[in-house]
Amino acid sequence: MIRSRPATIIRQFLETEAAGGYVLMAAAAAAMLIANSPLAAAYQHLLHLPLGRLSLLHWINDGLMAIFFLLVGLEIKRELICGEMASWSRRILPGAAALGGMVVPALIFLAINRHIPENIDGWAIPAATDIAFALGVLALLGSRVPASLKLLLTAIAIIDDLGAIVIIAIAYTSHLDFVELGLAAMAIGVLLGLNRLGVKSLVPYLLIGGFVWYEVQMSGIHATLAGVALAFTIPLGQKNDDVSGSGGDSPLLRLEHLLAPISAFLIVPIFGLANAGVSLRGIGWGDVVAPLPLGVGLGLMIGKQIGVFGTIAGLVAAGLADAPAHASWRQIWGLSMLCGIGFTMSLFIAALAFGDGTAQDLAAKIGILTGSILSALLGWLILSGSKVRVSS
Repeated sequence: MIRSRPATIIRQFLETEAAGGYVLMAAAAAAMLIANSPLAAAYQHLLHLPLGRLSLLHWINDGLMAIFFLLVGLEIKRELICGEMASWSRRILPGAAALGGMVVPALIFLAINRHIPENIDGWAIPAATDIAFALGVLALLGSRVPASLKLLLTAIAIIDDLGAIVIIAIAYTSHLDFVELGLAAMAIGVLLGLNRLGVKSLVPYLLIGGFVWYEVQMSGIHATLAGVALAFTIPLGQKNDDVSGSGGDSPLLRLEHLLAPISAFLIVPIFGLANAGVSLRGIGWGDVVAPLPLGVGLGLMIGKQIGVFGTIAGLVAAGLADAPAHASWRQIWGLSMLCGIGFTMSLFIAALAFGDGTAQDLAAKIGILTGSILSALLGWLILSGSKVRVSS
């Protein structure tokens, strides 16, 4: 059974994540309005404005999102060491559900696009869950959703992010410069050394982390993965460090507290504003049900709920895990539907798979927006009519 701890950071951040989800929704809506207004040309020109060796869009997707991935890495490390997934018994349910929620959507996408080789690279697009967006929808429901479901959704999304990181590293790396990669590895070795020596100042970690980001960018691996690598070198400290305030003497918790609002209210909304702008001019029903957007949309809306709900039901029926406390099966189904909100990570993977602004990228975005919006609406409808089940 998944139980909450009274002082875990994950509980403190639920409200922040939800509020960030509202800001993300507003940013995505603004992007759609701009892309379909007379400002569309200026919007595209601004995004592709060169700033040094990268365009503004690339700085957002490769630079700002590296900070987002740094926060994701910090959350994953903390949860695995002293959080809601600190033991194997706590990892089984969200871990298996996340895996099912990644495999089934990918299989649906591949089944629909199996005869179109140029679309196959998009198989991972519907495998992701947007934690900020999903928690934003849950927040609208208030006390009608038990805390155990919010924690389960957060755990699934975190493991989902870890899976997406692995996919990006393996599936979307086209070439490698081993000299640059070696320099990045040496710098990470220095960071690990600082960790072992007990250095708790964040300054050397962040300075060397900037060098790691540059070398990873030059190596051919996507630069955002440098954020994850840096996160795993930041020391957490002892398991009994203060996690109820600003992080006490723990560098990891201090950095997480610092980055969480920046990511929720600045980085992710900027990413949404830059990537969700899809022009609907000339788009008809045939464009929506074309294999690429259809595979993405159905993967998110159908694949996620089958993969997540089916896995949870199977584990509970087999006696391998307990159902979330005080949650009905209708509520678990609603949570599974909300896992189909792919948005941020799906948009990110689509750009990696097909290239920013290409015809395939735009087609994938149509599927992402359609599948995510329908998953959010249906999940909200399912959960809004449910009641918290009180165990005897």
